[in-house]
Amino acid sequence: MRKIAVFVTLLALVLVSGKVLAFQPDPSDKMELNVARAILDIKTKDPSVQKFFDDSAGYAVFPSVGQGGIVVGGAFGRGLVIANDQVDGYASLSQATIGLQLGGQSYSQFIFFKDKTALEHFKRGNFEFGAQASAVVITAGASADAAYDSGVVVFTMPNGGLMFEGSIGGQRCSYEPKNAD
Repeated sequence: MRKIAVFVTLLALVLVSGKVLAFQPDPSDKMELNVARAILDIKTKDPSVQKFFDDSAGYAVFPSVGQGGIVVGGAFGRGLVIANDQVDGYASLSQATIGLQLGGQSYSQFIFFKDKTALEHFKRGNFEFGAQASAVVITAGASADAAYDSGVVVFTMPNGGLMFEGSIGGQRCSYEPKNAD
């Protein structure tokens, strides 16, 4: 019964959000609905992020990335790559860290690509962020001063949990075209 209520709620959000959400998810695709909900959530928390949706060549949305660690940690999530307001492909994100860390959390991650060159670099596969890369944590107005670095800008939005972390590591993303059957 709860699944039906969640589905109906998400479907209603999708149907009434046509002007807020340029990307129109397939109501029968759970991943697309989860991505649409994450997009609505980030735009609600920080409306100034809209400029990145409007001006980017495309973006990857990971609606739920799970992270955990005790000294050694990791994270994993699946998402979609959207270009020209259409699902372009599927992406996965993995992360490994080492250092002072304890706990677990879930967050959404958004990667915006400034231009076609940055988007194509991501789509070639095995896209990596080094230890020095940083993400902007979304709060009201947080994206106002965010800027692209090497053609990308990354936002994270906490979903829940608690993680104490003073670690280093890297994040890797992979890409699979939507019509790769």
